[in-house]
Amino acid sequence: MHLSTVTRVLIAGAALAALAGCSSGSPHKDLVSKAPVDRARQQNAVRVLPGMPPVLDPSDLYSADRPGRLSDVVKDFPSRVYVPNTNSDTVTVIDPKTYKVMDTIPVGRQPQHVVPSWDLKTLWVNNDLGNSLTPIDPKTGEAGNPVAVHDPYNLYFTPDGRYAIVMASRDRQLVFRDAHTMKVVKAVPATCYGVNHADFSIDGRYFIVSCEFSGELLKVDTAKMEVTGRQRLPVHGAMPQDVKLSPDGKTFYIADMVADGLWILNGDTFAKPSFLATGKGAHGLYVSRDSREMYISNRGEGTISVFDFAKNKLTAKWRLPGGGSPDMGGVSTDGTVLWLSGRYNSVVYAIDTRTGKQLARIRVGSGPHGLAVYPQPGRYSLGHTGVFR
Repeated sequence: MHLSTVTRVLIAGAALAALAGCSSGSPHKDLVSKAPVDRARQQNAVRVLPGMPPVLDPSDLYSADRPGRLSDVVKDFPSRVYVPNTNSDTVTVIDPKTYKVMDTIPVGRQPQHVVPSWDLKTLWVNNDLGNSLTPIDPKTGEAGNPVAVHDPYNLYFTPDGRYAIVMASRDRQLVFRDAHTMKVVKAVPATCYGVNHADFSIDGRYFIVSCEFSGELLKVDTAKMEVTGRQRLPVHGAMPQDVKLSPDGKTFYIADMVADGLWILNGDTFAKPSFLATGKGAHGLYVSRDSREMYISNRGEGTISVFDFAKNKLTAKWRLPGGGSPDMGGVSTDGTVLWLSGRYNSVVYAIDTRTGKQLARIRVGSGPHGLAVYPQPGRYSLGHTGVFR
């Protein structure tokens, strides 16, 4: 086959993928035409899960997350930080410009995470013990009627936008639901304790899940909705937490609160991972807006480690003044501020990503957990506190 023919086939395939993504509720009418034409990238195009938007840059799957690159869907939403307070059964709303609390929204029992929907239109509050999801309209900041969903500890979305995946920790299940109605499509036995966090491969065809209470990892086929791999981490009492894929799509990083660092995993082979120590109680993982670094919250010692992807090493450690319990959060739209909940201190931390200095420490409710900074750049959300691509 001649080169020109190959190129035409790849362009056509990418266009079909974009159309399929739109048919399932994509926020963009054309996810390909807005990206610059690059024949080398087209020839290296990733064969994605059917219906998933095409990967714009195979060398950087976060290329759509650059500073200020907001989707048309969210560009008029007010910038806010939404903080679920697990012990107070509320969500605190913060203005990130003034660092002031603007509102406190009552929700269901034990809210764990605030999760942007795949189509970017809704924020779902995971009321774990309340067995419900509370929708918040990010345009108005108003909460809607809760939707009955059992054991929603955490929430993700398949890359094609078809299904929500409820991490039912106590039920020991991965529950695939319709992404809009939340009706159950398939409940998959997790075979481990404490399904917790996840991230998807670059092509969206599988995802890696952490099992907090049994120290295990699962590999799950997205289309088949089946567990295809399982392994126990080689540390006694391991407690894997957040999961994040490297920009080049080759490596998964899994934070571990007991091992005090990161497990580094080849998801394709699912072989035994290597380990990198970061700090006591390693918990949350957040990629910088330029895709060069990853911020690691070490909850047990009140620090944030900075990992350089290209150098494959830690380059800095930031210490919160007086300590703290940095947990889950996200990066500001412009990339200059890292927002993290202080799980055991009833506060939220705002941290300068250029210097590591604390900019603000804001009092919120009791047990702040999976806060969401919203809106953020990106074409669609894979869930959690905001994993955008």
